[in-house]
Amino acid sequence: MARIRTIKPEAFVSESLAAVSLTAERTFLGLLTQADDQGRHRDHAAIIAGQLWVLRPEHGPSDVETDLAQLADAGLICRYTGPDDKRYLHIVTWSRHQKINRPSKSRLPSCPHHDTPAAGAMPSAAGVGFTEPSLSPRGALREGSGEMCEPAVNPDTDDEVAGQGRFTASSVRTHGELPEPSVKPHCPDLGPRIMDLGDTPSGGASALAPDTVSAKQLLGEYVAACTHRPPDAFLNQLGGQVRKLLDEGISPTHLRAALERHRVKGLSPSVLPSLVHEVMNAASPATPAAHRAWTNPTDVVAAYGDEL
Repeated sequence: MARIRTIKPEAFVSESLAAVSLTAERTFLGLLTQADDQGRHRDHAAIIAGQLWVLRPEHGPSDVETDLAQLADAGLICRYTGPDDKRYLHIVTWSRHQKINRPSKSRLPSCPHHDTPAAGAMPSAAGVGFTEPSLSPRGALREGSGEMCEPAVNPDTDDEVAGQGRFTASSVRTHGELPEPSVKPHCPDLGPRIMDLGDTPSGGASALAPDTVSAKQLLGEYVAACTHRPPDAFLNQLGGQVRKLLDEGISPTHLRAALERHRVKGLSPSVLPSLVHEVMNAASPATPAAHRAWTNPTDVVAAYGDEL
């Protein structure tokens, strides 16, 4: 019968688990839920595959057998044969990382390699080639206290194993215990440390120039004026042209006028620079000559010669 077990966060940075494949790691985490209260289980690949991989038929018993071999090589499980000539396994660090409330007596035979010491003695990690640090024998959680016990980390390995973590200090510190307030008071020179997001900068270096716009803003105005949104490929090309022209120092006013012509005519994005040139350098209409009232010339011969 499957049981609720504990997996501490440090399992995902464990060197022992990192030494096996991802499927082997998943099999190991699944065994935590299937093992009995002493960390023992039948060493039968088909049974384990049916319990842990039933919805993954592509990972069959032969694959589970490969997972178990990797876990045994990494020292995470120990495989042994019982007095009934059947194969069993147990999780090597079970007694250090799983604290069971009112554990049931195991119906499976004990491991001849790790369960032989006197009752209460923990198996030596060095004896099985397991490089994880030993943890404090205190309970993981003191009932009613709201405090958790800190894990004792081996300074040589600085590594953790899969199992249950412990913390000695309370998870939450009150505000009064902080060495300084979380927000410093207002400084007359630097201004408040946290500014209301609703405030708008007024002048100074933080104020934007009135004609400063981005390519994204101009493209948004272009799309908003279209009846239907243009394709993304078209907008990506057009946006690239707008960014290049802004980087050249083209005025947003000229870009807006060119984009409007571009939208109305439905042209290719590559034509936009030509439209900008047309907007910027279009010839101004000729100024008509000032009207002059007709007057008779003073010197008729000089004005008309011999035509009269």
